[in-house]
Amino acid sequence: MSICTKTGDDGTTSLYTGERVPKNSLRVQVYGIVDEATSALAMGRAFARHPEVKQRIYKLQKLMSILMADLASLNQPPRITDAIISELETEIDSMEAALPKLTAFIIPGDSQAGAFLDLARTISRRAEREFLNLSQNEETHKADGLFLNRLSDYCFMLMRIEDTMANSASNQKVNFSSAEA
Repeated sequence: MSICTKTGDDGTTSLYTGERVPKNSLRVQVYGIVDEATSALAMGRAFARHPEVKQRIYKLQKLMSILMADLASLNQPPRITDAIISELETEIDSMEAALPKLTAFIIPGDSQAGAFLDLARTISRRAEREFLNLSQNEETHKADGLFLNRLSDYCFMLMRIEDTMANSASNQKVNFSSAEA
């Protein structure tokens, strides 16, 4: 099958569940923004110095594919579960515990990976805002909105790890594995 199907030439696209919808529909916009965040994460992973950050980004990218399947599906049970949300929260807490306490606003960009991770954070916040618009007009899964909210926090923690490493005079690794449950 060719990537060029021409089925979207009329301005519509197929959802994962087969329905045809306008390409500029709120639903398509939301999963398109999630796709943008996934691309920014890919750039962050390409430049990440910390091997565990790379692993966490890769895992997050897989979860975002599941989220996009949720968003591109109608009348289906959610694929993003409370267990996935809980796991994200646990990982966010473990990363935060391993980093110096924040006492002021920070300016990201001390590393290439940190800059891309901050970009992913801001894109995920835009996805969350558009998800709220979608939720006011169409049926959505609550867990998808929670995932988007945690996603920006997760990206922020990953950015802090990469930027902390870049700022460390000894380039010492941030050890957050000992803080995990």
